[in-house]
Order: sequence, then structure tokens, then C-alpha cells
Amino acid sequence: MTRGHLSTTLSWAAREGWNPGLHDLEPLHGIDPDGFFMGWLGERPVASIACVRYGDSHGFIGFYMVEPTLRRHGLGLALWNAALGHVKGCVVGLDGVPAQQDNYRRCGFELAWYNVRYRGWGRESVAQDRRVVSLSSLPFARLAAYDQAFQPVARPVFLQAWIQMPQSHALGWWEDGDLRGYGVLRACKEGYKLAPLCADSPAIAEALFEALCARARRDQPVFMDVPECNLQATRLALTQGMEATFPTARMYRGHAPQLALSRLYGLTTLEVG
Repeated sequence: MTRGHLSTTLSWAAREGWNPGLHDLEPLHGIDPDGFFMGWLGERPVASIACVRYGDSHGFIGFYMVEPTLRRHGLGLALWNAALGHVKGCVVGLDGVPAQQDNYRRCGFELAWYNVRYRGWGRESVAQDRRVVSLSSLPFARLAAYDQAFQPVARPVFLQAWIQMPQSHALGWWEDGDLRGYGVLRACKEGYKLAPLCADSPAIAEALFEALCARARRDQPVFMDVPECNLQATRLALTQGMEATFPTARMYRGHAPQLALSRLYGLTTLEVG
């Protein structure tokens, strides 16, 4: 894909109800500009897939879509097979709906854990702990180092773009000269997504969650994709009045990376990991 094609894909994702961010294009494209593929029928784009590389060892699949009227004709499979060559030799992850789990397993993917998308709402301003600070006020190197616990490969270029998106808020918990959690709230086609949310303790996660949700209007929904294996993350979502909407399955082809899931409360995106 070109950048323009990726813009088209984001519009398809909105049509499918995936609720992409309003300004996702630049951060996502910057991960791996060669890792986005589009299928054509004549002069007409009809299918898409992201198959991005994170360094030499890991990849991630997302944005796997075929035009609804052309499904079940092998177009998606042809694109899938072509795109996977881009991550040859890599451990590859994806977040897919459980109904597709058997299909992914036939392609060599195994279940690692389930996620659940929760929906809550913006809220009135809260008294903010002085340890909650804007990420832009902190040394970026500290954020990049902290983020490595939640990703198989460091992603500084993406992370720098992600925390600087328009219509977004990026906050960290800074205590005794150290970063102990961070979260990003960004505007989406519908409401906002709180993604990611990482914290060293449930109390820090709760403080960041409340501070970020206070940046959203009260009549706007806030979504968060919670790894179900982190019971504290599920408890946070429920105690904050969020409702479960739909699950996804995190699967890997190859050895699943060891991530700090006990400190991961909300995923970054289902499209690129």
C-alpha cells in the first residue's frame, strides 16, 4: 500500500466497526511502510492486510479485510499468503475474533490469551495526583525504556508519533525520578480509545485511567482493549463502570514473547499489536 491506500483501509476499518483513531495514519504507517498490502480486482481495491515487521524477529498482522460482497472467493487467502512473505522467519502475532481462531490455527497460530473490549464514558475533571504528568514533560528515553516491557521489540519511532497525535492526551506517573506507568487517550471515529494503559500497580493504573477519562467529554464513549489474563485490569474496567462489548484472541505463530502482562491494562491497537 501507499499512504493513500492505508487511508482507504482505515475507512474500511471504520465501516467494519473497528473504530480506528482519527489520526492513526502517520504512526501506523511509520512502523513499517513496506508492511501494508492491498488486493485489487482489476482497478478496484477489494482487500487489505497489515503484516508489519518489528525489527528482524517479530511481526504483527491486522487490518485483514475483504469487501463484503466478495468474501468466500479466495481473495483474502491470496492476499494473506502474499503478505506473510514479508515476515518470513519472524514470530508473528495477531488479534482476531474467536470465530476465526480455528482458521488461524490451521496457519500455525496458537492462542496466547483473550482480550475484551470495554466501553465506558468520559467524566468530569478529577483532582489529579501531582505524580500524574504530561509525557511531553519527561525524557523520551525513559518512556521508550519503560515501554519495552510490553513489546517484544523496542518501538521508539512509533511511540514518539503515538504520544504526539492531535486530539490526544498522553500522561505518565512520575515518582521519585522514575516512570511507573503511562497511558494515551486518542480521538477515534466514535469517542476515544485509552490505548495503551500500562502501570506498575493497580492504584497507578486507576489514577491514570481516571485522569485520562477526565480529558474526554462526559457524553463520549471511551474504549479499552483489556488482556483478560490480567485480572487486575478486568477489575479496573468493571469497577470504573465499563461494559464488555466483544472479545478477541491474541495468537502467535512461533514462540509467544514474554511480556509484562501483569502490568498491561490496555493494549495499544488490535491492528499492529
